[in-house]
Amino acid sequence: MKIKNLLTEQLISVDLQGSSKEEIIGEMLNILLKAGKVADRDLAYADLLSREKKMSTGMQYGVAIPHAKTLAVAELTACIGIHRKGIDFDSLDGQPANIFIMTLSPVDRTGPHVQFLAEISMVLKSRAARLKVLESVSAAEVLAVFGI
Repeated sequence: MKIKNLLTEQLISVDLQGSSKEEIIGEMLNILLKAGKVADRDLAYADLLSREKKMSTGMQYGVAIPHAKTLAVAELTACIGIHRKGIDFDSLDGQPANIFIMTLSPVDRTGPHVQFLAEISMVLKSRAARLKVLESVSAAEVLAVFGI
């Protein structure tokens, strides 16, 4: 699944306001809900939190990738959010997360989810790309970092 096929300006927030992991997940889920990508917010939220309880999706270098398989979506969907101050997301390196990539995928499909995460990871492994994302003041600027 190509990044450019999933992400639009409507699916990006450069100004997340939540102050906890749960609030950030809820705020990002609202982005997907507003875009008509999620059929059942409560189910998707429960599935995301259940996934977080198994193992945090806070990665390294200020990146977190909250994700879940859920019956609340018919196809893979994703959104990106930036939190200027950073949030404790139980990241692997113990550092706050600023860049959030949320994905939800149907319970019966694996391939597109894995491909999307691989593409995102290829971009965000670059320190320069992460800095460009953090410096972005518009959704269009974020998309440009990902070549969209």
